[in-house]
Amino acid sequence: MARDEAADPDRTVELLWRRRAGEEPRAGLSLDRIVRAAVELADAEGLAGLSMRKVADRLGFTTMSLYRHVPGREQLVDLMRDAVLGEPAAGPPVTPPVTPPVTPGGPVEEPVEGGWRERLEACARQGWELRRRHPWLAEVRGSRHVPGPNGVAHYERMLGAVSGTGLAPAEVVAVVGLVARFVDSEASLLVEAARTERSSGVSEEEWWGSREALFDRLHEFPTITGLWQAGGYDRPEDPFEFGLARLLDGVELLIQRRYEKRDETGACLGCGAPVDRPPSGRPRAYCSPACRQRAYRRRRSGPGGESRE
Repeated sequence: MARDEAADPDRTVELLWRRRAGEEPRAGLSLDRIVRAAVELADAEGLAGLSMRKVADRLGFTTMSLYRHVPGREQLVDLMRDAVLGEPAAGPPVTPPVTPPVTPGGPVEEPVEGGWRERLEACARQGWELRRRHPWLAEVRGSRHVPGPNGVAHYERMLGAVSGTGLAPAEVVAVVGLVARFVDSEASLLVEAARTERSSGVSEEEWWGSREALFDRLHEFPTITGLWQAGGYDRPEDPFEFGLARLLDGVELLIQRRYEKRDETGACLGCGAPVDRPPSGRPRAYCSPACRQRAYRRRRSGPGGESRE
């Protein structure tokens, strides 16, 4: 029995990784125009307001005509997600490029100099910027959304930032996943606050400012009261900035510990292979000149980035 296209992940892969046949026609319906209209709609109303009918109305076509280009709403969301991940890292969102490139190259951005921390931080900030520009990105949940070339390119850059730091392969993957989930989590809080404000008509500040009945009872808790009186709640730390910095501090500590452990075990700092220890003199840090050169290129300013030979 043939599978329904709307439930076929392979069909989504074909759409996401399609090659552009040429310039978009001046008139008529195309997949690029459908994705662009859907992004605009989701920017205005969130994913809850996204439907095939609304997208069709925005374009001036029937709903059924959209299904000739995209099987359903879930596939459309995957296309939208990869489209905005291909936007430039900075600048106003003016007519974003929604067609994935022929070869995965990702968003147009300036190269980031520095070590692993600077590069991973730049990736996190790019993701944060995109989610502030398109809040609905944080609403795309679940583990079975097929990635497109722009999404894979972004993931590749994050992995490349941490690869070569001395972490085990599984740790590299785990670090990238941890940072990505942090960005999504912080963005989700913004989305939820904005949604509640729209539905209630009351801002977060106004709502909490009216909770005198609660505040009158907090004097029984000395730590809360002391922090309040000391001004701890007057100018709170920016949640994203504070959280990202502390998260990267933790990764840096992990990398440092891995280097110390490798020093003790005599493993290559580049690939982890055993390194023969000389009978005297300074121990070798790399198993070969090739490993030393690769590590130098990847870790020019990260912890342990300078060659020790």
